[in-house]
Amino acid sequence: MAFLFAGEDVCQQVHPSPISDPYWVGFSRSAADLIGAQQNTEWLKLLAGNALSAAPHAFSNPLASVYSGHQFGVWAGQLGDGRAILLGDRNGYEIQLKGAGKTRYSRMGDGRAVLRSSIREFLCSEAMHALGIPTTRAVAVVGSKQPVMRETLETAAVCTRIAPSFLRVGHFEHFAALRNPERLNEFSDYLLQQHYPECLNDANPKLALFRAISERTARLVALWQAVGFCHGVLNSDNTSLLGLTMDYGPFGFLDGFQVDHICNHTDSGGRYAYGRQPQVMHWNMSCLAGGMLPLLEQIMGADEAQYQLQQALEEFPLAYARSWQSLFRSKLGLSQDHEGDIDLIEELIKLMHENQVDFTNCFRALSHFDTNQAQILLRDDFLDRAQFDRWLDTYRDRLIFEKSDNAQRQVLMQRVNPKFILRNHLAQVAIEKAQVDDFSEVERLLHILQRPFDEQDEFRSYAAPPPSDLQHIEVSCSS
Repeated sequence: MAFLFAGEDVCQQVHPSPISDPYWVGFSRSAADLIGAQQNTEWLKLLAGNALSAAPHAFSNPLASVYSGHQFGVWAGQLGDGRAILLGDRNGYEIQLKGAGKTRYSRMGDGRAVLRSSIREFLCSEAMHALGIPTTRAVAVVGSKQPVMRETLETAAVCTRIAPSFLRVGHFEHFAALRNPERLNEFSDYLLQQHYPECLNDANPKLALFRAISERTARLVALWQAVGFCHGVLNSDNTSLLGLTMDYGPFGFLDGFQVDHICNHTDSGGRYAYGRQPQVMHWNMSCLAGGMLPLLEQIMGADEAQYQLQQALEEFPLAYARSWQSLFRSKLGLSQDHEGDIDLIEELIKLMHENQVDFTNCFRALSHFDTNQAQILLRDDFLDRAQFDRWLDTYRDRLIFEKSDNAQRQVLMQRVNPKFILRNHLAQVAIEKAQVDDFSEVERLLHILQRPFDEQDEFRSYAAPPPSDLQHIEVSCSS
């Protein structure tokens, strides 16, 4: 990421603002090992933003990056790292402190994050990684009793997150809006050399770069849909150029399935509802196309550049459909492509929506289904049992046609259908305990979520849907 030091128009060199009396809230050893971090006093000071030279490896040039973007479909102009400060690189990962204080790009914000949102990002980052979904990682959460005002008075926290790069669609949008092709070339050259070297062999590497980013993004959204994950605020400035899940805010995993579920109560129009995520990310790729257009115009002229990018954009829904179909076939234990499979999948989704069946538990129960069974326990979750019975008969026939071994199929299905996800009510319990200095539930949840496909019978209660009084926990953009 050395190019970011190239000028004041790209970034601000800024040191984190210390927090008072920091303490450990959560620590992921698997993420920490990637950068050699330790759960000791020196690293506590470093990850609090209090002493950049305290750890064995000092960081001398922390910075915040500028970018722009579309928020809720509206051009927002210049944005940037308003509360995230990049310490530097270690072992191929950029290390960023989220909630580390004001930067030039904070606008009216205080540059801080709160304990509540930091715990949620920490746990979900590591949960998504364990689910096999590309994501930024979270090393730790460091807390402080320092007050921070949101809707109510809360306390401060700093979440350390790492990624090969935090570059986002908004970086291209920013310098395209400024009509600065030199910076756009720097970004694209960096991406090609460091993250998409396979595109360098293409006749037009920069067009190939756009296609590769778009394809990764399509695959990412299909993975979200396959585990019932809702991002909640899919602005273009929250969209990674590496196909990573990033900027965890008002996210949520589906409990009772609703295709139009909205996890962010700020999203009154439902722009970022579960069922709209593929279309929104396709739209975000059009924002990237606009940001990369000046690069291709230099190479092939305006008309041809627009035509080629439009053609590439039209590949997104096809790439998404391929990934989605493959993933949901796997979730149903279907290894062969067969006519009628998509109808079978879509009929199940329709039934789940109409009966608001728990998304995760439904597919997990199907992974235990034996074609020799007359019924399945899952049947009781459907109000319209006759309709589900008809679907199950079709599914049984499809499995028999495939001639798959029941035991082997069940094992394969349990490798792609998790038993444990980060349900909102579980995160809320961990947050409430942490707010009174009990971090045991953060540690326990992390332990469970790092093995989402294992039975873990001792933690079976963590796989249950939320109780009725915790079914509608509201999460907003505030953090």
